[in-house]
Amino acid sequence: MNKRQVIRLLGAILLVEAACMAPSLVVALIYRDPGDAAAMLYSMLIVLAAGLPMRLLAKPKHTDLRAREGFAVVGLSWVLMSLFGALPFVFSGMLPSYVDAFFEAVSGFTTTGSTVVADFDHLPHGCTFWRSFTHWVGGMGVLVLTLAVLPKLTGRTSHLVRAESPGPSLSKIAPKMGDTAKILYRVYAAMSASMFVLLMVFGMSPYDAAIHTFGTAGTGGFSNYGASIAAFHSPAIEVVITVYMLLFGVNLALFYSLFTGSAKDFFRSEELKWYLGMSGGAILICSLCLLPVYGSFSTALRYGAFQVATIVSTTGFATTDFNLWPIAVKAVLLVLMFVGSCAGSTAGGMKVVRVALLFKQGKREIASTFQPRKMQVVRFEGKGVDENMLHRVTLFAFLYVLLVLIGGLLVSLGGQYDLLTNFTAALTCVSNVGPGFGEVVGPVGNFAGFSPFSKLVLSLLMLAGRLELYPILVLFHPSLWHKA
Repeated sequence: MNKRQVIRLLGAILLVEAACMAPSLVVALIYRDPGDAAAMLYSMLIVLAAGLPMRLLAKPKHTDLRAREGFAVVGLSWVLMSLFGALPFVFSGMLPSYVDAFFEAVSGFTTTGSTVVADFDHLPHGCTFWRSFTHWVGGMGVLVLTLAVLPKLTGRTSHLVRAESPGPSLSKIAPKMGDTAKILYRVYAAMSASMFVLLMVFGMSPYDAAIHTFGTAGTGGFSNYGASIAAFHSPAIEVVITVYMLLFGVNLALFYSLFTGSAKDFFRSEELKWYLGMSGGAILICSLCLLPVYGSFSTALRYGAFQVATIVSTTGFATTDFNLWPIAVKAVLLVLMFVGSCAGSTAGGMKVVRVALLFKQGKREIASTFQPRKMQVVRFEGKGVDENMLHRVTLFAFLYVLLVLIGGLLVSLGGQYDLLTNFTAALTCVSNVGPGFGEVVGPVGNFAGFSPFSKLVLSLLMLAGRLELYPILVLFHPSLWHKA
């Protein structure tokens, strides 16, 4: 383990986090809230005080990273970012409990959107802006942002981005990972800016538009209103957010292909076809099931499309309480919680590509029962899929479900809530969705009532889900820390 290089990289990441707090400090100053501004300023100074020595004093003999250092940096950086990112919530008095503040910071960076906040009417503007901005930072990834800002951070960065990137494979646009990071952030920023403008055109204030753009782009779903998107009473705003939630569930590398004139690559993507087919089918089923509830297909389509988009993209916004909907609709939403969106997007879940490969692998196994001698290759995106990749996808799916079950069991040890609440709380945290099922953790509820132990468990589940399990799980493996 190249510990000095790990420490040096962690220091650089903390410096980037301190810089990310600056816009929230400016917002606090604009709204003339001295306590809010002081909370952001003190937090920035503490993060700088921790990051500068780590960055400047750790002098490694070489800067290259192996896989073990890459996983260690990714796992530890997200934990550190959350630990320090919780400080503004504590200093401002927004969340007096540090465990609650840590849960909120983890939920922000992992783009989960689950919250322990109960009173949305008296939140400080700067800290609320920070809470939403963490979605935007975490959506693309902490390491991707750091590499975009500091491209010469280390001699070999593929292990860093591979450990943080959502999906079974790494989307590499340019030869250098630093260049890839910059390209992806340009696409991300351009899409975010276009949404910000549209929200203001349809009536949002610049502050509200920024909060909800960050929540949509990062697929985090945090709103500064207790009623979420329903507070605006605007079908136009709902349509804009619905469309952009679905767009941010698509692999951002595909948008780069589209913007650079390679439209064929965009429309030929098999994962995109699966994603759009699954989302369209879910919207149609939910709208038909909601027709008796609302009496009008247009109204049922409005609510059904929004809720499917917010769940499949793992954003977590709400326009109504889906706990009151028919059981068939909730069953569809439960499946979408597991699946999520495309690899390379800002969304969570298992990812469409993995579900598609599992489906094709299962289809092959069924066919092999009556054609055992026939060689059958699983194909995806027009290519044969390596058997090792299929094995990794199967193992990931097993670990994913196992983590949900173990997490639900640990949360249930507190004995506070029923099984539906506890296990959907675990599922929504691993999938980084936000709301679960039941009154407590549903779209109109929050996680404030869970015990400190349960909140820490759910925080780890959020981190594990956002980082595709392994970077967090390997931190608990003793061999990671041994000399090699």
